[in-house]
Amino acid sequence: MNKLDGYIIRKFLGTFFATIALIVIIIIVFDISEKIGVFVEKNVPLKGIIVHYYLNFLPFLVNMFSFLFIFISVIFFTSRLAQNSEIIAILSSGINFSRFLVPYVISAVIIGLFNLYLANFLIPDMTKDRLAFERIHMRQRYINSGSDIHLRYDDSTYFYVATFHQANQSGSKFCMETIKDRQLIDKFNSATIRYDSANSRWVATDYVKRTLLPVGEKVETGPYIELDLPLMPLDFAKDYLKVEEMNLKELNQYIAQERMRGSNRAKFFEYERWQRFMQPFAAVILTLIGVSLSIRQNRKGGMGLNLAIGITLAFTFILFMQFAKVFATIGNFPVWLAAWMPLIIYGLIAAYLLKKAPK
Repeated sequence: MNKLDGYIIRKFLGTFFATIALIVIIIIVFDISEKIGVFVEKNVPLKGIIVHYYLNFLPFLVNMFSFLFIFISVIFFTSRLAQNSEIIAILSSGINFSRFLVPYVISAVIIGLFNLYLANFLIPDMTKDRLAFERIHMRQRYINSGSDIHLRYDDSTYFYVATFHQANQSGSKFCMETIKDRQLIDKFNSATIRYDSANSRWVATDYVKRTLLPVGEKVETGPYIELDLPLMPLDFAKDYLKVEEMNLKELNQYIAQERMRGSNRAKFFEYERWQRFMQPFAAVILTLIGVSLSIRQNRKGGMGLNLAIGITLAFTFILFMQFAKVFATIGNFPVWLAAWMPLIIYGLIAAYLLKKAPK
């Protein structure tokens, strides 16, 4: 690595961390102004707000805005190099365009690996601490999981609960069905269901169990019954099971569990895992696009036009990733292909722009 590489790497990383630090500070200031009433009302300790809430919130914000500020950083300082004729001097000294891109790629890989570490290891652990702090000091310890919760355990067993409350680990209008070869085998309904943590069993009240026979059906009813279900209360907790709380090991374990159950929810977590590992590749592709857009000197509109184009491309990239997520989690589109589709398309855009960039 020569002086030129070190110069570009310092410019790239310095601009990136400076700009993202600025936006994070602005976001935190607005968040404080929005939540100050809650902090005062709940008598939240100042040390907890700083240590357990905002310090744990910082990595999440950095990772969230990385794609956008990679674009902004590259375009900002590369446009300045172009306007000051530094790029012309560099290329005129005998350094070809491909060699000129090397420090940019090194910087992008550093940022991508940094984001990879944040997403898979640091953010999940810090998010657990932050959300635990929120549940204790800023809201109920557990949030109502919502209504109409459907779960599929395996190829033949299905569960439903109308509402479920994590506070008392109980739900209403519970239903369990066994279906084989598109035929209903048995169906269990109860008015309420509650998890008995002392005995590690479920308790159902006012239940009706119907078992279909070759001729007719068998009906069992009663006011109370204990059930040994392959579920835990958190399986009903849509609000609690947040993917950002899972590190890589926990995410892999959860995906394996959901696959065993035959649950469609596994697709969502598979997409998240692919998306985490795309970070270094996305950083490199976005960097190459930013360089190719900002390398021209005296372009009409100058740096402002470059920044506008770069920000537009960054937002469309993020939007495209959201569309890909829908294809992966709702349709029959392969999860890995949906996750990589934005990178494939923007990789082609980067290749085209680099080919057209001045050498």
